[in-house]
Amino acid sequence: MYSPCAREVSEVCFHGCCTTPFHEPQSTPSRTSAAESRYDFELATVSSIHPNSQFTNHESLPSLEESFFNFTKAFSQYPLTDQADKIRQHEYHHLCSSDSVSLDYIGHGLFSYSQQETRNPSSLVASTSASPPPPPPSEAPFFDISCSSARLTSQLQYGGPESDLENQTRKRIMAFMNISEDDYTLVFTANQSSAFKLVADSYPFQSHRNLLTVYDYESEAVNLMIESSKRRGSRVMSAEFLWPSLRIHQTKLQKKILSKKKTKRRKRRGLFVFPLQSRITGNKYAYLWMSMAKENGWHVLLDASALGSKDMETLGLSIFKPDFLICSFFKVFGDNPSGFGCLFVKKSTCSILTDSDSIGIVRIVPAMTPTQLSHNSSTKSSDSNEVKQSNFKQKSPQIEEFNTAKNTEFQFKFKGLDHADSLGLILISNRARYLINWLVNALMSLQHPHGQPAIKIYGPKIKFNRGPAVAFNVFDWKGEKISPVLVQKLADRNNISLSCGVLLHILIPDRYEELKEEKFEGLNGKKREIKRQECGISVVTGSLGLLTNFEDVYKVWVFVSRFLDADFVEKERWRYTALNQKTIEV
Repeated sequence: MYSPCAREVSEVCFHGCCTTPFHEPQSTPSRTSAAESRYDFELATVSSIHPNSQFTNHESLPSLEESFFNFTKAFSQYPLTDQADKIRQHEYHHLCSSDSVSLDYIGHGLFSYSQQETRNPSSLVASTSASPPPPPPSEAPFFDISCSSARLTSQLQYGGPESDLENQTRKRIMAFMNISEDDYTLVFTANQSSAFKLVADSYPFQSHRNLLTVYDYESEAVNLMIESSKRRGSRVMSAEFLWPSLRIHQTKLQKKILSKKKTKRRKRRGLFVFPLQSRITGNKYAYLWMSMAKENGWHVLLDASALGSKDMETLGLSIFKPDFLICSFFKVFGDNPSGFGCLFVKKSTCSILTDSDSIGIVRIVPAMTPTQLSHNSSTKSSDSNEVKQSNFKQKSPQIEEFNTAKNTEFQFKFKGLDHADSLGLILISNRARYLINWLVNALMSLQHPHGQPAIKIYGPKIKFNRGPAVAFNVFDWKGEKISPVLVQKLADRNNISLSCGVLLHILIPDRYEELKEEKFEGLNGKKREIKRQECGISVVTGSLGLLTNFEDVYKVWVFVSRFLDADFVEKERWRYTALNQKTIEV
């Protein structure tokens, strides 16, 4: 079938089978025209559902076809992004056939779903089939990870034995991230949290005492870094965020970054951990914070985990080179999110790190087939420690066989990364901009019959320069917040994958009575504010990826609109009990 740009909008197949995110496009002639363009974009977003529409009944929502017609009428450039729809149909057909929506992923997918057709080394060669059948779920996908006993400092300084799989993976990832091997060394880690802890365990907090983080949400990885750094004598600080925009409180952060006195200690400030954008709210932050930190003696860790697939190609990151950079890669989007983390260390920074117990470094080895696993299980040594130490050696023959296959040279294909490269930064960011702003507008159009909003958006709302993530909560007709965990569970039952998060470090004025989730009697003003920030605000969150399409965000809107029915939760509980013959606490 044809793509949206090849036929009338009313006949489009929504499965797709038929500018830089931080700066204005270079063609923008003036600041005035840029402001006008953003204003026009916001007006278009407001009219992208139906002018002045408010919906009080989930049955009154326009159809998918009508909604898409209005969407493409407001965002006339969206059909030009149909290349992403074609890739989704041909290489990720499970996203079309399973009728599911995956908005709970961060990171980058290494492979396409079509590459799971087989589970032998040849599966890493590009498939010639347009829509291969789903592979058997019991087979191992692509590779395994094996724990390494190497210390981070020695790994950075001397490296280690590297298989062809690791070599090609490293080179492909560094090319994808637009990072030069002349400037950085890449270390594979078990996950994102392991990468953060490795830095914390090796960073010289005894002499570079401060740790300053910029997160408007609770992060397990950051918490591990904080715990480790505190044990090693660090002084932990955090940026604070203004309510209700959740923008950085610039005066306070600037005060934390700047040195108080012009002494030698200015050159030994500490570690500044910066994400460039919030993966929960979609708020974006200026590159200049990294520049300010470096000018004032800080080492900079850039958390690139929440960045889009091609955001590393923006001009800013080619200028402000961080000392550390962390991101994560999973195997297949929408199917198996397991994978590994990546820690990039600037070579000129390696010398400051100290020796530590570097738990979390891993090796990437070819996956063993079920037959091989069965054979290894029958011949396994009784000494578990010996097995662990020889784990990589047992798999080495696989690597050798793979690299020297008779009359044949296999080339690893990371088609997930290839697809992002083929789409490019501008197409990906524009497509995400249209979809996320439409979703925010659609959610805000839901209200209860007496005029009470059903949805509250946290952070940026309709905004040209926002990230592809949204944080929100659902409120019932009494104005009481419905538990985000409950919303997530009900979404999951409707084949929609969302996440939950907790917003932290927010400066909430006393006049916002509805946000006082805890009582703070007996505390003075300063302690009361600190206590309130620590309690946080629990939210539901969704993140859009390069393969997200209009039908995905439409389904989220339809699902959330069902909470307009006062009995929706009770009906779902009864339905679950009827189907499973048991109750469940939600």
